[in-house]
Amino acid sequence: MGDVLLDRDVDGQVTRFSPDGPVPVVDTLGVRRSPGGAGLTALLAADAARVVLVAPFGDDEDASELRRLLGGRADIVPLRQAGPTRRKTRVRSAGQTIVRVDDGGPAAPVDVPAARVREALEDADVVLVSDYGGGTTHDGAVRDALAATARTRTVVWDPHPRGGPPVPGAAVVTPNLAEALAAADALGLGASGDDPGALAQALAHAWQVETVCVTVGAQGAYLARPTGEVVYVPAELAAGDPCGAGDRFASHLACELTRGGHVHDALPSAVRSATAWVAAGGADAYRRRGTTPQPAPGDPDAPARPGASSPEAARARLRSAGGTVVATGGCFDLLHAGHVATLEAAARLGDHLVVLLNSDDSVRRLKGPGRPVVGQEDRARVLAALDCVSDVVVFDQDDPRDALDALRPDVWAKGGDYRADDLPEAEVVRRHGGRVVVVPFVEGRSTTDLLRRAAPVGPTTSSDQKEDSR
Repeated sequence: MGDVLLDRDVDGQVTRFSPDGPVPVVDTLGVRRSPGGAGLTALLAADAARVVLVAPFGDDEDASELRRLLGGRADIVPLRQAGPTRRKTRVRSAGQTIVRVDDGGPAAPVDVPAARVREALEDADVVLVSDYGGGTTHDGAVRDALAATARTRTVVWDPHPRGGPPVPGAAVVTPNLAEALAAADALGLGASGDDPGALAQALAHAWQVETVCVTVGAQGAYLARPTGEVVYVPAELAAGDPCGAGDRFASHLACELTRGGHVHDALPSAVRSATAWVAAGGADAYRRRGTTPQPAPGDPDAPARPGASSPEAARARLRSAGGTVVATGGCFDLLHAGHVATLEAAARLGDHLVVLLNSDDSVRRLKGPGRPVVGQEDRARVLAALDCVSDVVVFDQDDPRDALDALRPDVWAKGGDYRADDLPEAEVVRRHGGRVVVVPFVEGRSTTDLLRRAAPVGPTTSSDQKEDSR
């Protein structure tokens, strides 16, 4: 249940400025339309559950378009709406939003059929309230139905600063940090954002709900009851578009709870799902794809973990964000100061750094049966944790030419004492318009030296030193 709106993405390109002033002129290449607000949340939930959407709909062409776009994915219980359909129009060029224009509304429900709403809610295993400030959660008949439902059903409430407060007895409320602080201020709680766990606990007590989960973006989420311990679930580092991450988090959490699980058990997979959503390009990438698979419940490896990206996926995500894409590569076994210096130098050459990481099989062919010391998933996770790294892509060949052919970076940064023209991958990079830069490695820092100090590993060749410096 919630507020539906129509998202419009105007894709274009800017090649000139208006003669009337310093205003970019966008030549439209195409217009995409998709459900937004509770409509997007319904589509996300429909990846894993049967969905009934209770929401106000206007009496106009945009409302008809919304219902068509939602058709087949969710059963709709329409409520009458005050005013035309709310729209959010984003004008984009080269993957960058230039301006967003909002119109329509006010979109509050009118003459709500209370019996029909109660009937729809009573049939649900879980009710997810997706509040987008349109007025649905302020309506008296809607609130009465939700309050009654919360006494017998699981209610997940994703709030909005302009929406009504959660009804008492809701199972979990999922504000982000800004929304939680605004709610605390309105309630006169005097809470601080320095301790999201205490903030969640204070809100849970004030709202009289079972739990509050405050999401804090890349940091993860804090879950608390009105009394007792706070549960913190960290998020994996992920660079990307966070738009819609809250909808993904709430919908995944609600779908997990339909299976009878506890919110404490569902929280880690919901955080992973939101992280994967950001890494995949957020709401815009979802709208371009049309759908996205729901991670298998309880599978810790289901979301896009570090190193699970393909070169094509990394290229699409980073190109949509704009800026210069830099790539570097290597084994990165036993990450050391020399590696970090090379990575930091490479990152300064552009806006996004992608690390092409040799797989375990590739390392064994290059280094011998005793290597790698650290497996590829752990190596990828350590690299992804570095602030200078935007993405990690594992490749299985002996050299990165195939991966570079798919990634097509603007810059290929190679660590070592090579000459750019001697690198076999240089031709691939240049063929796609990129350039090759050699970054000197730090003398006296190598994986082989570290292993020799720990245990005898045999003689070291100059080739080993070149490879290990990476």
